[in-house]
Formats: sequence, structure tokens, C-alpha cells
Amino acid sequence: MKIVVLDGYTLNPGDLDWAPLKALGSCIIHPRTTPEQIVDRANDAEILLTNKTSLSGTTLALLPKLKYIGVLATGVNVVDLDAAKAQNIVVTNVPGYSTGSVVQMVFALLLEMTQQVGHHAVKVRAGEWASCPDFSFRDRPLTELTGKTLGVVGYGQIGQQVVEIARAFGMKVLVQTAHPEKYQKEVELEFVDIDTLFSRADVISLNCPLTKETENLVNTARLARIKQGALLINTGRGQLIDEEAIAEALEEGYLGGYATDVLSQEPPEAENPLFLAPNCFITPHIAWATDEARQRLIDMVVTNIAAFQSGTPQNQVA
Repeated sequence: MKIVVLDGYTLNPGDLDWAPLKALGSCIIHPRTTPEQIVDRANDAEILLTNKTSLSGTTLALLPKLKYIGVLATGVNVVDLDAAKAQNIVVTNVPGYSTGSVVQMVFALLLEMTQQVGHHAVKVRAGEWASCPDFSFRDRPLTELTGKTLGVVGYGQIGQQVVEIARAFGMKVLVQTAHPEKYQKEVELEFVDIDTLFSRADVISLNCPLTKETENLVNTARLARIKQGALLINTGRGQLIDEEAIAEALEEGYLGGYATDVLSQEPPEAENPLFLAPNCFITPHIAWATDEARQRLIDMVVTNIAAFQSGTPQNQVA
């Protein structure tokens, strides 16, 4: 079977081995593909792999040989699933491959905002500790997590591990999820609605998927409910928040800090309002990209395709 990878570079810029994938068929791997190049490159493909290259219904209609789409990620919003179903194209994703890495990033961002490690490391290199008369130098407040309340939005695999680690820090936890009834046995957890969570939490972590219901979840109206000085962390999707509203809340000071690994447009435009906002920490969508997580992703992609070829698709979303 002919396999075409539309955008393989971010997954594997050359440090991992594509050989297991190539063993499954005739394989062409493109580092990047523009929308205009999709049909030409995928014209004869029976298996098409995409990470962030979008596949609309219009595009899929021009690919009559296509039998399978493998999304090189967990989220599948880059594929028109209804159109894929209509053409009898199997669509799979890769769930859970980066859970540990994303959870790690949640706390890396939180600790940067509360312990100010990066900031003070820069100050030390600039000579400010060496010129200080005291044994301890700091020029920003430091915050202890013990006793603080963490609000977790979304209680999937990532949200559950975030809760576990938060407890190890001695934090109290609030959880908002679309289906709290699924977790009635977890009596030690307090499930609340989204507005209650925003009004009570000292730290809020967005770990929910991007859906029609969660798009623009954090907007001006919701930020008006936030606890004064609260910190917000986003390792979900950039479209979960209104970036203009976040920038304004940071400027006004009622949002104490915003740390995100995702933006609404990636790569971002130079005039993104968050770039000039105070107390804003942005990493370039790298939570998923540890060496270990990327290797797991490739391994699971190969397993998904092998399962499809054997007639027993797994991780099928359409």
C-alpha cells in the first residue's frame, strides 16, 4: 500500500527512525505540505498520515484511492470526519502517547510562574547576585503551592495526573468536567461548575479538548469571575481562550499570570497580543515533543496501520 506522510518534520526531524513505517508499504515522507500541495502529493495514496495539515471534505473528495487517514496526534479536528465516513475512509488517532510529557509541562509552567527560576537564572548571569550585599537575592515575589487551590478543567488522562501531582505539592483541588457522574466513587474530589472553579481557584489548568462547547471557554465574561491574582495555564489548545481578553486581564492585573504552550494560530503572527502582555509565559507547542513521547507516537502510528491492514482497526475515530 502507498503511504504518504504530509508533515513529518515536527514528529521526526531526523533523530528517530522511520524504518518501521516504511516496512508497511511504499512510503513517501514530506517534512511539510501546504494546502495547495495536498492533492498532488496524496493523489495515489491509500494511507495518508497528517499531524496538523488539514484535510477538508473538499480535499478528501479529490482523493478517491484513499482508504485510511492516520492522525499523528490525539486531537482529530484537522480532519473532516463526516466527509471521511461518507467516503468509507477509516480515521485513527494516537491517544495517550504524550500524557506524562504534557503533565510535566503543566508543572514546568506553574513552577516558572511561582518560583521564577528562569528569571532569576538570567539575573544571576547578569551579575546581580554577585553585586548583591546579601547571601540571597530576589527581585520578584515567590509563591508556595502548598495550601493553594488548583482548578482542573477537564478530567481525562492528563487532568487526572495533574490532580495526582497537585496533591503531592499539598494543593487543594477543584475539578470541572462534562460528566462528573462518571467519577462518583472519587469522593475525595470536589467537582464544580466552570464559573465556581474560576471564582475559587488560585491556579487554573486547562486540560480539556477543543470542541464547539469549549472554544473560547476563557473569555472576558469568565475572566471577570476569576479570583484576583489567579494564575492560568493552558496546555490544551490556543482556541480555548480569547487572547485579547487574556492580554487585557494581565494588563489590568486581575489575572496574575498566564502560561501557555499553545496559541490560536501556530506559528503565531508577530502582533499576537500576548507577546507584549505582562506576566505572560509562552512556549512553542512543545509539551508533546519529548524524545520519549515522539518515539511512542511513531510506535503507535505503526501499530495502528498494521492493525488496519490486518482488518482490525484500532483507535478508530471515524
